[in-house]
Amino acid sequence: MARDSKKAKRQAPVGGELRRDAEEVAVVEARWHVLGDGKPHRPAKSYKYIDELVRLQFELIKLQEWVRIKGLKIAVLFEGRDAAGKGGVIKRISEGLNPRICRTVALGTPTERERSQWYFQRYVAQLPAAGEIVLFDRSWYNRAGVEHVMGFCTDAEYREFLHACPRFEAMLVRSGIHLIKYWFSVNDEEQEARFTERMHNPIKRWKLSPMDLESRKRWVEYSRAKDVMLEHTDKKLTPWYIIDADDKKRARLNCISHLLHQIPYKDLTPIELELPPRQPNDGYARPAKSSQHWVDRGY
Repeated sequence: MARDSKKAKRQAPVGGELRRDAEEVAVVEARWHVLGDGKPHRPAKSYKYIDELVRLQFELIKLQEWVRIKGLKIAVLFEGRDAAGKGGVIKRISEGLNPRICRTVALGTPTERERSQWYFQRYVAQLPAAGEIVLFDRSWYNRAGVEHVMGFCTDAEYREFLHACPRFEAMLVRSGIHLIKYWFSVNDEEQEARFTERMHNPIKRWKLSPMDLESRKRWVEYSRAKDVMLEHTDKKLTPWYIIDADDKKRARLNCISHLLHQIPYKDLTPIELELPPRQPNDGYARPAKSSQHWVDRGY
């Protein structure tokens, strides 16, 4: 059955997921007028994905207003296997929020200068200020995963990270930052299917890097690194929350619902605004369109 599923994905039309995402966004935007309190709850067995996504995104807007008005500082870490769906859930969380309040951080390979700094230094610069939510698409846990497995850091640097990380995170929490850590777990066959789709879909091929392919060859090493990481950094003050990501849509809903439960908030839905009347024309003559560079109507 799993092989049939993978074959179907390989034969999917080019841009299939891009089209599905666009259709999903269109449906969500058409249902902005959500009724009811929308508070997180256990859905009925017959729930529809779009209905639940809309409801949860509506709640995220309320959470955003609470964070802004109360000056909260929220940092959410998204870690996990390659192709586990971290980017998809980050997109669903942020797409309906104000980018000045909720921003995504996805740092690239450190520069020579950054490599000479204190390891956590470049991440500290990205932490939230009052009234901000920061979503880390991978974080300082690179050292416990890819850097360790691929030999990009020394054994001494790795051991120091495992020792220092819980203390660093405790400092963040004591400073008033709400730190929430998610690990997206995906099984071997599902990851293979997603990698295969990326290989055959030019729209998603950018997501597949040589490092991703190398991670497939080192599956067991990454598993061992994850287990050691959890052993050292899964603390009562800063616990890891594991998301079953074999089904992308369920993973998105479960993650967003859980996130909403982590920050107590009240309904501060933005008030409805009234559109003021347009300023009357006082005789001002606008320049002719022929004097401007308009784009041809090719569509």
